[in-house]
Order: sequence, then C-alpha cells, then structure tokens
Amino acid sequence: MSHKLNYSMSIANPDANRLSLSQKLAVLAGFVGLFILVLALFNTNFPNKVLFLTLSLGLISLATVVFSRMRYGSKLKGIKNDEVWFRSLTSRGALGWITGLVITGFYIVLYFYPDYLGLGANGSENSGLIALFDPLSHLLSNRPASQWFVYGTLYTVAILIFGYKFMLKYRHNRYQRLRTGSVMFFQLGFAFLIPEFMARLNENPNYNLPYYDLKSIWPLNYYLFDGWSINGFLSSGTLGLSLLIFGVLSIFILSPILTYKYGKRWYCSWVCGCGALAETAGDPFRHLSSKTLGAWKIERWLIHTVLVFSVIMTTALVYTYLGKDPGAFWLTQQSFLLGVGMLLTAVFILVMVFKRNEFGKDARYGAIAYFISIGALFILYYTGTTDQVFLIKSSHLRSAYGLYIGSIFSGVIGTGFYPILGNRVWCRFGCPMAAILGFQQRLFSKFRITTNGGQCISCGNCSVYCEMGIDVRAYAQKGENIVRSSCVGCGICAAVCPRGVLKLENGSLKGRIKTNDMFPGHAG
Repeated sequence: MSHKLNYSMSIANPDANRLSLSQKLAVLAGFVGLFILVLALFNTNFPNKVLFLTLSLGLISLATVVFSRMRYGSKLKGIKNDEVWFRSLTSRGALGWITGLVITGFYIVLYFYPDYLGLGANGSENSGLIALFDPLSHLLSNRPASQWFVYGTLYTVAILIFGYKFMLKYRHNRYQRLRTGSVMFFQLGFAFLIPEFMARLNENPNYNLPYYDLKSIWPLNYYLFDGWSINGFLSSGTLGLSLLIFGVLSIFILSPILTYKYGKRWYCSWVCGCGALAETAGDPFRHLSSKTLGAWKIERWLIHTVLVFSVIMTTALVYTYLGKDPGAFWLTQQSFLLGVGMLLTAVFILVMVFKRNEFGKDARYGAIAYFISIGALFILYYTGTTDQVFLIKSSHLRSAYGLYIGSIFSGVIGTGFYPILGNRVWCRFGCPMAAILGFQQRLFSKFRITTNGGQCISCGNCSVYCEMGIDVRAYAQKGENIVRSSCVGCGICAAVCPRGVLKLENGSLKGRIKTNDMFPGHAG
C-alpha cells in the first residue's frame, strides 16, 4: 500500500497493490529467463545450448506459474478484474506503450529481418537466438531451427503458461476452464507437435509434405491452395491427398456443421491459435477494445474487405495452378471460375430470398461484396494466365497477400497492438475466417447469448470486458438475445456478470433474432 496522502473519495483503492516477496522473486526469475534469450540474441556462445534453453523457458514458465498462484490462488473464487485501470501496463500507460512497441518490433524482425535473429543463410549454420533452439528442433523434427520454429515454441509456451494463469483467474467458471484447456491442447498438439513430427516423414523420399497446422482452416490458412502446397500434398501419396481432402472438407462441411450447432465459438474460442493467444496472454488487455459506433463501422467494412480480398486471391492462386486443356486437367481454369461464380451466386440468392430482413442494411453491403467478387472473376478470366493475375505477376501477388494479410495485419498489428487496442484486434478487424464464421453464425446458427433484463443492474462489467467491442449491457437491459456476428462466444461477459443475467445457449432457430425496445420497468 502506498504511504502517500490519498485525496480520492473513491470507494475502490485507486492504487495498485504492491507485490509480495514471492511475486517479486517470481518476476526476477522471469527476467532472468528473458535475459538468457536476450543474450542469445546478441550472439552469446553458450557452452551447453540444451541447458540454457531449458533454463530460460523453465524460469519463464515457473515465474508465471508462481506469480499466478500468488495472485489468484489464495483468493476466493469470483470476478478478479480489479485494478486494471490503475496499472500502467493495462491502462495504455507508459509500460503498455513500451510493451506494445517491443512486441511489434519483435514481429517486424521475425517477418522481415530473420538474419538478426541468427537465421543461417545459404546453408550456413544458425547463430544467435535461433541457434539456441536448434537442439529442440532436432529433437522434434530432426532439422535445424528456423525463425518460425522459435516463434512457434515461444507462442506455444505463452499459451500454456498464461492459460494456466487464466484458469486460476476464472476458476469459478467451468466453461472458461474447459475452453482454455481446449485451446492449450490444440495449440500444443495440432499446431506445434504434430507438424514437427510430420516433418520427419519428409526424410522418406516418398513424402514431400508441406507444413500443415491441422486446425488452421482456409481462409485463415491462406497458403493451403498455393501451388507449392498442392504439389507437396499430391506428391506425398495417400497421406498427402488425405490431408488436402481434409482441408477442403473442413471448409465446406465441418465448419458449417459445427457453426450451426455451436456458433463461431467452436473455432474462435476453442480451437484457433490466434484466439488462444488473445484469450490467454492477451486477457489483461480485453477491456481496451473500443465499444464506439465508429469502431463497429470500421470493423464491419474492414473485416469483410479482407474476406473479399481473400476469396479473390485464393481463386486467383488456384486459377494459376490449373490449365486450360481438359485432357491434362480434370478441373480446368474455365470450369473452376464457373464453379466459384455459381457458388457465390447461389449463396447470394439464398441469403437475399430467405434472410434479407434479418440482415437489414448489411444485405446491401453483402450485395456490393458479391458484385465485386463476380467482377473480379470476369477480369481474371480475360486477363489471367498461368504466370499473371490481373496483369500482375502471380508470384508478386502471392507475396503481397502473405505480406499484408498474413504478416503485417495478423502479426505485427494483431498481436503487437494488444496493450493499445485490446486483445482481439486481428480477430475483430482483419481475420477472414472470423468473417466467414460470423456470416454463418448470423445466418443459421443455433447459438445465442440469452439475457434476463429484469435482473440486470447496469453495472457494465459485460460491456467493459467484451473483447469484441460489443455493448452487451444494451442487449441485457432490453432482454434481447445477443446474436452479433462478431461475437466469438468467449463467455467472459457471463463470467463477470454478478447477477447471472447472461447465458450461452444453443436452441431453436425460431425466435432467436428478436428486437425488444422495452426496458425493465416500462409499463406494458
């Protein structure tokens, strides 16, 4: 407790609590672990890389676990989001800006200057930070580490240790514990270990499998249909073909069925790695998401623009892979474009005929997106070749797609801006997968968050801690179901509600979307 004179008349303590001795020791241990990574970054030659890598990751993990237990383990179960506006890190203070700049700088170096991390060029050995991870990479995949292996390791460790912290913080809520355990499992198994183990298969000359995160579905997995990826799958026999078929089925069958039953939460809050990092490491920043009407308008335009761009780009990538000779290709360029156009037209007509009223003004924006996509298909048909797309060299267009969407938006901005714009910047404004699942959720999902307006005391906890910028309280006060396409079903609004007003449910489609202009206390 601070000894300074406090002239505040606030009932709540305006000063953040001081750290205990155990917490200070945990912080010190964590900084020692980070310091080892910094030393590696500056080309320190460690005598035993296995020992120092284990020591670094071990100290960071142990420090987080101990700190979390000291902070939440001894407290009673219940809502624990106090003090967030009093800490520099979580209130856009100096520490928050510094943290954001450091994370952003790391992503810039990772994506554009990996040689600064020690990546060996032209067959030379790794050095620096990447070399420190070589022993672990050899253990898992029998190959030297890359900047992506270092990133994947740190990403997975962050989700595991902060996931443990998250479960301690929300241990009063069974749903939060289950979904956090789920994202930890999928990240460790499907995104990290299985792809590394699959790389060992490539030691067999019969396999040339590309890197494949099994839980990453198109359009989030934007490289699935790139030429090098398709060639790798097709050249790896039955296993490669099965993985490619699984990727296609995930898009058109698995995803719609699960979204119909559970909403987009099955993926965004239970499986996705981007969502996993946002929910665990990004949890302290969830209250920073903007709830303004202007932010909502930007969100709707931006995320669907990225989706349209992803659809057009993927169509162009597959188009350049195919040929025009029916004798050489069972699927030609012309028939592929025709199939894509028919699919988009069928979806457009079905929505306009059966769901026009439910979408309201958004149906007009959907029409604009449809006609832009169809226009792009016509331009592609008349200008596209195996080497050029829209009169641009296809390799340049693929690189630009990966750079602006896959690197700058999802990585540099999406994660680096956690301490400034909240933990779901990428999911809210840029993820094309979230846009597709949101469309399906709004269109035909059984999922909704039901509200009991008669019990709402307007405390505002639900709106403050909604990471997707939804004014949940406005729905709760009117007793309306929350069916927003942006809602990822994280359930935090229900977890922080002191009155049990909100409930995540899967029910009948009938009466799911309703408008209630009555406020509690109004006369009938």
